[in-house]
Amino acid sequence: MIIHTVVSGDSIFSIAGQYGVPVSRIITDNMLTTPGRLTVGQDLVILFPTETYTVRGGDTLQGIAAAYNTDLLTLYRNNPQLDGTSQIFPGQVLNISYEAPPLGEISTNGYAYPFIDRTVLRRTLPYLTYLSVFSYGIRPDGTVFPPTGGDEELISLAREYGTVPLLVLTSLTENGTFSSGLARDVVASPDLSERVIEDIARTVAEKGYGGVDVDFEYVPGENAGDYADFVRRINDRLGDEYEVFVSLAPKYRADQGGLLYGGHDYGGLGAAADQTLLMTYEWGYTYGPPLAVSPVPEVRRVLDYAVTEIPRQTIFLGVPNYGYDWALPYVRGETKAESLGNTAAVERALEKNAEIRYDADAEAPFYTYFDRPETFRDAVEHIVWFEDAKSADAMLRLVGEYGIDGIGVWNIMRYFPSLWLLVNSLYRIRKR
Repeated sequence: MIIHTVVSGDSIFSIAGQYGVPVSRIITDNMLTTPGRLTVGQDLVILFPTETYTVRGGDTLQGIAAAYNTDLLTLYRNNPQLDGTSQIFPGQVLNISYEAPPLGEISTNGYAYPFIDRTVLRRTLPYLTYLSVFSYGIRPDGTVFPPTGGDEELISLAREYGTVPLLVLTSLTENGTFSSGLARDVVASPDLSERVIEDIARTVAEKGYGGVDVDFEYVPGENAGDYADFVRRINDRLGDEYEVFVSLAPKYRADQGGLLYGGHDYGGLGAAADQTLLMTYEWGYTYGPPLAVSPVPEVRRVLDYAVTEIPRQTIFLGVPNYGYDWALPYVRGETKAESLGNTAAVERALEKNAEIRYDADAEAPFYTYFDRPETFRDAVEHIVWFEDAKSADAMLRLVGEYGIDGIGVWNIMRYFPSLWLLVNSLYRIRKR
């Protein structure tokens, strides 16, 4: 596997010739929609299968899998253009196998809302150990309510691909807002928390979930012990049949202040849950100044602290699947960045004739451009930070370096080809 960064004068044909691979493979693997137009700084993942097969009339994907002593999920991962389906046609070239991944095994968790495009979901599920359905909220009486749109189809699809569905429990109220007060009330009240736990246990069993991911943000610091105890009680109630995750704000030290951090006791929550997700993203965020979403030096600081409090084999590293576009100059309290997908960010760079650059310190790509108003005087400069193959590679290699269990992707609503090509190239994906 090679990450090629486009330079001036490159074309899809010259790149294919440079690496001795078919043009069609680069286009298909990277899901390029405008292969005739590349932008300087754009990343392409170049793969080298060890064995391919050209489909013949009468072939089935199941039959091909059997003939090569492999399975459908492997073929789906090696051929993302199949969209997680078994539809093939004569003349189609399938990637049967690659060299063994060099970095061992990885667990993967992807977060999705029920309205996720089903093609995107089916394409992604072969790469996922867990699918976290976002999210269940809590009523004042302690009963829980499902996400808008329902969760039954996502649970069923996850099971179809050997992926464990997880119920994400948040402090979401019925009016659609996340409430610090609700989180405090639930964890601090033995009676209310017991009603929540019992309703969660009932829902998990009835719906067919494989576990729970507890994501209470903005828990007051004085309730940190209550929160850890709440997660422990959920785990005790569900038992060994189910897995319990907890999502943690990205802390650098135990006494880190602020509403986002105080209620998250890494040691206590790490002991209470089976698995932990470090939410290592949102350094660059909607209302903040322009920054990389997940600067690798900051991510390392979180990991350096986390592994002193939490068993490494239970830690999942949060990986962002989005970027932001800020209008400049940034004005605190006024500027609101636009969120966009990583593929859309590259397309915007192409549209604006912007050269993508790479910040070697943050290990993240960015570019600037100007709007095109009627007069130059009214032009507004923008800066876009997003994720590409190099930044995804940097994050993924931290899993092996720190000896942690895997990654949690926030979120999988948009398909990011480079991320999954890299996961599949670097690691063997666990399926429970």
